[in-house]
Amino acid sequence: MKKAYFNWSTGKDSSLALYYMLQEKEFNIAKLVTTVNKDYERVSMHGLREALLDAQVERLQLPLQKIYFPAEVSMSSYDATMKNATQKLVAENFTHGIFGDIFLEDLRSYREKKLQEVGITGVFPLWKKDTKTLLKEFIHLGFKAITVCVNANLLDKSFVGRIIDEDFINDLPDTVDPCGENGEFHTFVFDGPLFSSPIEFAIGEKVLKTYTSSEKDEDTCGTDDSAWDTAFWYCDLLPK
Repeated sequence: MKKAYFNWSTGKDSSLALYYMLQEKEFNIAKLVTTVNKDYERVSMHGLREALLDAQVERLQLPLQKIYFPAEVSMSSYDATMKNATQKLVAENFTHGIFGDIFLEDLRSYREKKLQEVGITGVFPLWKKDTKTLLKEFIHLGFKAITVCVNANLLDKSFVGRIIDEDFINDLPDTVDPCGENGEFHTFVFDGPLFSSPIEFAIGEKVLKTYTSSEKDEDTCGTDDSAWDTAFWYCDLLPK
């Protein structure tokens, strides 16, 4: 089997992609990798508390490698940190990195370019699949998720802190991708077929945060500078 690490975001696409890969058994997924904001102790972009990431990993029963970044990071610093981390993975005999990307060509190209620099092959099990079909399958399989971040330019406050279900799909505007693949929303998965038990949490404060171009998150690396969004609703989830 090919030794692979999985790029774990804590959200629905990661969960579904990991589910697929574990069924196929082509890869030995020996580690999860997640980027974390070390200043706020939260998962990058999603804004999820690090303690809830740890709760997921405990239930997934897979080792986790966290890659820490400061709240503000330059593109060059981000690239250098990621290259150092992937070089260490190569030294541990990892040959493949698995991602939950679906159709963002520029992001996939960016990932593949950086991985090729250190000799790792990117794997994209959800690539080009219909996003509405994927989300419905996610629900049908028994996964449960809640939105933790939504793009305030596309979705109002009512969409953050909301459970992903059929009503959620039906309420999404036609301009929003069902899986939020364009960054419209991000999720936290708290139960499902990969989890040994559900994760308990309480819904905390919902806040609107705005950003300048210098505060852009690394998850959007490789995209056109004009595509940056600057306002997001966040729902803080509190571990129990």
